Amino acid sequence: MKLTAYWPYLLALVLGALTVAAFAPLQLFWLPLLTLAPLFYLWSRTPGWRAAAMLGWSFGLGLFGAGVSWVYVSLQQYGGMPVAVAILATVLFAAFLALFPALVGILQSIFTTPNQRLLALPALWMLVEWLRDWIFTGFPWLALGYSQVPFSPLAGYAPVLGVFGVSLVLLAGVSLLASARWAGLVAVLVLWGGGWALQQVQWSQPQGEPFSVSLTQGNIEQGLKWDPQRLYNSLDSYAELVRQSRGKLIVLPETALPMFYHDVPPEYVAFLAQRAKKNAGDLLVGLAESDQDSGRYYNSIVSLGSAPQQVYRKVHLVPFGEYVALPWLFQPLLQYLHIPMSDFSSGNARQAPLHVAGQQVAVSICYEDVFGEEVIRQLPQATVLVNVSDDTWFGDSLAPEQHLQIAQTRALETGRFLLRSTNTGVTAIIDEHGRVLDRLPTFVPGVLNGTAQGFGGSTPYVMWGNAAALLLAALLLLPAGWSVVRERRQSSVR
Repeated sequence: MKLTAYWPYLLALVLGALTVAAFAPLQLFWLPLLTLAPLFYLWSRTPGWRAAAMLGWSFGLGLFGAGVSWVYVSLQQYGGMPVAVAILATVLFAAFLALFPALVGILQSIFTTPNQRLLALPALWMLVEWLRDWIFTGFPWLALGYSQVPFSPLAGYAPVLGVFGVSLVLLAGVSLLASARWAGLVAVLVLWGGGWALQQVQWSQPQGEPFSVSLTQGNIEQGLKWDPQRLYNSLDSYAELVRQSRGKLIVLPETALPMFYHDVPPEYVAFLAQRAKKNAGDLLVGLAESDQDSGRYYNSIVSLGSAPQQVYRKVHLVPFGEYVALPWLFQPLLQYLHIPMSDFSSGNARQAPLHVAGQQVAVSICYEDVFGEEVIRQLPQATVLVNVSDDTWFGDSLAPEQHLQIAQTRALETGRFLLRSTNTGVTAIIDEHGRVLDRLPTFVPGVLNGTAQGFGGSTPYVMWGNAAALLLAALLLLPAGWSVVRERRQSSVR
């Protein structure tokens, strides 16, 4: 094969890597129009599914190789994996995720003409993103719709169609540009104008008066957090932050207290509850909690303060971080990792919001806020969202800012304030439009004292979930699919 034959794949690789700049922290939301349009153009004119799959895989390798490179930090710096093995594992993970864009390439090759392919591509890409949301427990990181929140006009589609619907509209614009017609450019402007118009709609309504919040950030180094010798240093650190908290709702991060709830000194629990009561409200604290009868333990949030004590148990666990999938197969690899509390059980999928500080609070723990349909299970009853996380595992990488952008999308989809309390950042107050009202600097201890507002009502996404976006994708596939069927019928007649 001539060297020039490799250029399309190299171009796709570079375009994929460049697309990462569309997401946080750079948030160049217009960039996918420029990076995906050439890929769509190449796909529409590439004969054969093998070459199309290779184009998609090359793009995906660039996208995920650059965009989730933070996996290396987790494996090597905090997991203790040897450097060479961590690099190999990160590359293999990116190469696996790249199979999803490769699948898009294969599926679009079913269509026979460039126009059919350009018509089908937005729906196919979105459907494969949705597939990535749930297959193998799900990893929807870097779904293209996230790149549009909160600054792009296309973010206006999020409360209606969710993040995958935003991806679909964005990709429809990409196909229109790839068609290289002036009418396509006009249609792109119409799509973006529609998003701007939807941003003017107030989907949810304020409920009750604004209330004060205090979000704590302990900045406990991951390597020391689970050291038994440092346990009381962590307790002292959060005790001091709680003393500085003025909010009616005080929130401590995921596993802020690195111990089982039943092992926390009773006087410390009493201190936390008393401080919350002094502010006429409640405190949410993250820690491990065990069920003495079943022997299971959970990654939990426990409420203390004025309201009766309540518990939320994490439902969507992270494979190999919180439980070992297929231990008979992967146990030999896990000998390199040093991840404490890695055998959690899942909580009940239908847990009611916590009634604290005069609000109905829908809680999610860390990675759970990546899954929009899981967050809306507690709506419309919930008036505010709270996410507690510990992104320390990813160091000073792209992951904390990407995770913040995902949280902003959940706030926008639901029309609710979202309060984030994290160990090292990003701790932030996000309003119902997905905008960050205030945040703490990363990697410093502190308390974010601010004000939040409860909201009621349902956005279309709260009512429909991903069903509306899936239906729209199916409708977009119908014309292209009908064209293929008609062509094959005509061929058979001849």
